[in-house]
Amino acid sequence: MDSIKEKVQELVKMITEDKELMELFKTEPVKAVEKVLGVDLPDDMVQKIIDSVKAQITLDKAGDLLGSLKKLF
Repeated sequence: MDSIKEKVQELVKMITEDKELMELFKTEPVKAVEKVLGVDLPDDMVQKIIDSVKAQITLDKAGDLLGSLKKLF
């Protein structure tokens, strides 16, 4: 289980740091994940990974927003 979490964290980092990869992830997340992993995975497995990556990216953006709001007060 930890290795999956680690892989998701690695994917999030790679996707958020590469603008082209982020655009590919937004339009074709399966291709983006398979490109980063370098393997063709079953669709159900890829979808679970995509959902995890999207959730983490959303949490990271929410955290950044909350951090910005704290600075205002």
